[in-house]
Amino acid sequence: MKKNVIEHLKTTRKGAMFIIEAPSGTGKTSVIKEILAQDPNLKFSVSVTTRPKREGEEEGVDYYYITDKEYDKLKEEDAFYECVDSQYGARYGTLKSEVDTFINVGQDVVFDLDWIGMLQIKEQAPDKVVSIYLLPPSVAEVKKRLVGRGTDSAAVIEKRMNLIVEKIKHWNEFDYVIVNQNLEDTIRKVRRIISCERMKRVRQVGLQDFVDNLIKEADTH
Repeated sequence: MKKNVIEHLKTTRKGAMFIIEAPSGTGKTSVIKEILAQDPNLKFSVSVTTRPKREGEEEGVDYYYITDKEYDKLKEEDAFYECVDSQYGARYGTLKSEVDTFINVGQDVVFDLDWIGMLQIKEQAPDKVVSIYLLPPSVAEVKKRLVGRGTDSAAVIEKRMNLIVEKIKHWNEFDYVIVNQNLEDTIRKVRRIISCERMKRVRQVGLQDFVDNLIKEADTH
């Protein structure tokens, strides 16, 4: 009897963690949404946050919205792969249980994290992390996008602009770097990176058995 899908995935490949980072206004959210729509084996890591839910956001889809007390309890229980205090006041964390549910059955997880979160996860699971940094084509374009999306006040936009240089300084800590000049082209490049990383020998845990069978078959001839 053939193994069910879950058991098959467990024995053929390991899931990877694809962390995508970029300065605000670089188009990171658009890239992530599109690659998730195009690839059913990619799952989005839903983080917890202590910030209020924004209009249009959904519980369990955009974030898990929790109190500071609940956040502190999870931190004490070592429940996070990474956690960080935002420059804007709120706190964020990636639950190990949320990620491992996918990774353990061979599915890949996409993260929307900053460089601090990336380094924290990489420290805990170095063989599973693939990091991608998106650079903007220009600083002027970043401000245009931030103003155009209409979700932040002028004060918040100014604060985000002031943090651009600090964020960009960490570009060389990532495995891959893409200048997001054209959204469609950037999406294609990110998908190519994902395809290549899936083919790495260390992720294809079922290959050893396959090769062993090939050798046995060759020995009979």
